[in-house]
Amino acid sequence: MSSALMPAPSLALPPLPSAAWLRNVGSAAVAVGLHALVLGLLLSQWPSDTPEPPQVRTLTTRLISLAPPAPAPPEVVVPPAPAVPLEPVKPLEAPKPDPRIQQQKLEQAALARKRVEERKRDEQRQVQQRIEQQRVEQQRREAEAREQQEQLRQAEQQAQAAERARQAEAAAAASRQYLPIAKDAPDYPDRALDKGIEGDCTVSYRVNPQGRVENPQVVGDCHPLFVRPSLTAARTFRYQPRIVDGRAVAVEGVKNTFHYRIE
Repeated sequence: MSSALMPAPSLALPPLPSAAWLRNVGSAAVAVGLHALVLGLLLSQWPSDTPEPPQVRTLTTRLISLAPPAPAPPEVVVPPAPAVPLEPVKPLEAPKPDPRIQQQKLEQAALARKRVEERKRDEQRQVQQRIEQQRVEQQRREAEAREQQEQLRQAEQQAQAAERARQAEAAAAASRQYLPIAKDAPDYPDRALDKGIEGDCTVSYRVNPQGRVENPQVVGDCHPLFVRPSLTAARTFRYQPRIVDGRAVAVEGVKNTFHYRIE
């Protein structure tokens, strides 16, 4: 008898699910639960009653008969009452003012008018004073202006006079005639004096830029006794030089006549 040995199947455990699969399963379960919750809320608030049909309203009328109106009562005429004469109404007399109060009011009014008049007079006086002050101030200003104008005019006149004098001096300095400074008389000749001879002698000469006499000569009729003393005296003459354009120049043909007389 033969026998066969067969291996027994091993009891192996199935593999465990992974962590990712568990997470997916959990997320799906949470999503399904949320959807179920939202659906439940919608169903709970959904109106379950059907709308009521519209109601129909009925209007009921009734006919009422009114009684005819009653006739109006006859009109009663009442005779007018006799007129009663009215007593004349006495006018109300105004209360008489107190004379003392009236007098006091008049005095106050007069005092007020007096004060107003005094105030007006004071204002007029002040206005007149201001006008007078303005007039005096205007006169003072005009006087000062006239004085200033007079001073200016005098200053201008003085300046013009000074300018004319300066110009005259400048002209005199620029162009000045010769003037004698020293002229001594000649000696009377003894012989002419002894003989009692008198006469005139004219001498012509040149005045140089220094004011001295040059080249004296006797001109015309002259007694021979008077020639020498005349020429000697002429040489001693001194002159202020002639100035032309600010420069000293010589003068030609200057003449001088000596008179010889016995006293």
